[in-house]
Amino acid sequence: MQDATGKDSFGIPAVQNFEHKNGHAVTQNGGAHTPGLQTPVDSRPPSPAPSLAPTIPREQWGGKYEFLLSCIGYCVGLANVWRFPYLCYRNGGGVFLIPYFIMLFVCGVPLFLMELSLGQYGAAGPITVWKCCPLLKGIGIGMLCVSTLVCLYYNVIIAWTFYYLGSSFQSPLPWSCDAVANAALCGNDTEGNNYTSKRLSPTEIFWNEHVLGVVHSEGLHDPGPVRWQLALCLLAAWVIIFLCMLKGIRSSGKVVYVTATFPYFVLIVLIIRGATLEGSLQGVAFYLTPDWDRLGNAQVWNDAASQIFYSLGIGVGGLLSMASYNKFDNNVIRDTIVITIGNCGTSFFSGFAIFSILGHMAWRKGVPVGEVADTGPGLAFVAYPEALALLPGSVFWSILFFLMLFMLGVDTLFGNMEGITTAVMDEFPQLRHNTLHKTIFLGALCFSFYLMGLLLVTNGGIYWFTLIDSFSTSFGLIIIALFMCLGISFFYGVNQFCQDIIDMIRHCPPWCTKVLLYFKACWVFFTPFLLLFILTYIFIEMYNTSLHYGSYVYPLWGKALGVCMAATCCLQIPIWGIVAICKETGTLKDRFQKSIRPLNSWRVNNLNSSERMEERVEPERVEAPFTVTLTDMDFTAMTWEMGSNA
Repeated sequence: MQDATGKDSFGIPAVQNFEHKNGHAVTQNGGAHTPGLQTPVDSRPPSPAPSLAPTIPREQWGGKYEFLLSCIGYCVGLANVWRFPYLCYRNGGGVFLIPYFIMLFVCGVPLFLMELSLGQYGAAGPITVWKCCPLLKGIGIGMLCVSTLVCLYYNVIIAWTFYYLGSSFQSPLPWSCDAVANAALCGNDTEGNNYTSKRLSPTEIFWNEHVLGVVHSEGLHDPGPVRWQLALCLLAAWVIIFLCMLKGIRSSGKVVYVTATFPYFVLIVLIIRGATLEGSLQGVAFYLTPDWDRLGNAQVWNDAASQIFYSLGIGVGGLLSMASYNKFDNNVIRDTIVITIGNCGTSFFSGFAIFSILGHMAWRKGVPVGEVADTGPGLAFVAYPEALALLPGSVFWSILFFLMLFMLGVDTLFGNMEGITTAVMDEFPQLRHNTLHKTIFLGALCFSFYLMGLLLVTNGGIYWFTLIDSFSTSFGLIIIALFMCLGISFFYGVNQFCQDIIDMIRHCPPWCTKVLLYFKACWVFFTPFLLLFILTYIFIEMYNTSLHYGSYVYPLWGKALGVCMAATCCLQIPIWGIVAICKETGTLKDRFQKSIRPLNSWRVNNLNSSERMEERVEPERVEAPFTVTLTDMDFTAMTWEMGSNA
């Protein structure tokens, strides 16, 4: 797919790779030209086969475990600690686990494998990788839009965590009943840890008034001034992200050995402590007992799908970008199984730490478990601080816990930012080896995110945060994943894609082939069907309900703004699809067929070394259009052979 300038649809010069076989110039993909084809004859002496255009070497992970641990650190983030228990609490407790695991095995795992395999095989970021099917370049652009929205508000959570981490160095903790300012809020029991059911707890007061300042705002239309404490925390968070991005994947791969294991230690301690508290069993029962009537609510299924995509990072571009730095023969099926099971197991595991504390809080207040905390991300910043205030040596455990949250958030945001930077640097490869230009680019990107994020650290910032959180990973992300699944399955070819996976794994055992049959069935039928069903259910019923934060109900214009944000992400697919068709020539049918055909440079990007390049020459397969030029010497050789045979 080349235009008149000899460039492909992505603006990259098309490369024809040749190899001499039996006196003929043959393309690298193994194509062999027949004499019947139109072949111009040149009387000049034969010229050497053209060499590959010089390419900037692509960085790779330093070890085979670094990618695995980096993906675990990317997936196992704040969503596992505060989002999953919050969604489970909001959607009727244990009933949420049913649609959650259905979405995991039918949508999450297959799409996770698809994104890892696509990035590893193409060795390219979210935009450039769609040279395999230029018609779907808009999927990569849409991924960047989603990633931008996620990065915008995700670092605000890290800023909240940073604020709590700084406050944890005070003794007593400012949200505990031992603090003098909270004496009027707590009861008169001897331990000083009780509070009346009619009043807000000290943790709720600290969260709403001291951290958010939401009591000083009336809604979306009244954001109020920027809270300078949170603005400084947000600035510190973006500075840390900036420094992490400059180090590259090799150094960051070493950090995950600590950040991927430390959170489990803290969660185990919280579960053990929660199990010793009165009323914890009621909280666990609320967590595990399903409310079957909730299964008929579209919101439950939408939250399950969004949580799978949010937690696993599907459709955002981070997974695809990190996989692009893999060695070509990395076992993506093994990594997919380990990462997805470990991630969702952590979500389920952390739920016990949350609900054991909620059960204790409900017992203290004398109310049902479902009424002990406000809905929203504040669950982790209300229930967890309350739990930490009950622990012996609460200052130490508070510092440890919020340090864990801070590390989890930085790891996850690093993966999201990697999706953006990889996409840009693939389009402008000169940035990779120009340290000054790369530094300026990263600095400008992080500073732009900081300026936009200031809206979310105002008094009414939590209202904007909830709006972006509700729509950034809603129907827009599901539509992007749907088109990625359909495009790879029917345009690129599901059989070819499975063969690509087998080529990467090389020595594929029998169980691997059987697992691919399951994934093939999911990619072709089950995953698209379930995603279409969820989308239909969402558009029919979900938007008939109101969006709210606490007692505040969002106005119609606020909900419309959220819908526009999500629509902007998925509308990139038809826009760039039209652009790809317009760049081609011929009839509309010819244009469409050309736009779904892999570019000539597609399979060049999967070769990470010259040795592997020689190993993967397949003379019997023709992957793309090619040209062969025969010279007078070739015809002379043919005449000599005919004479000798005679």
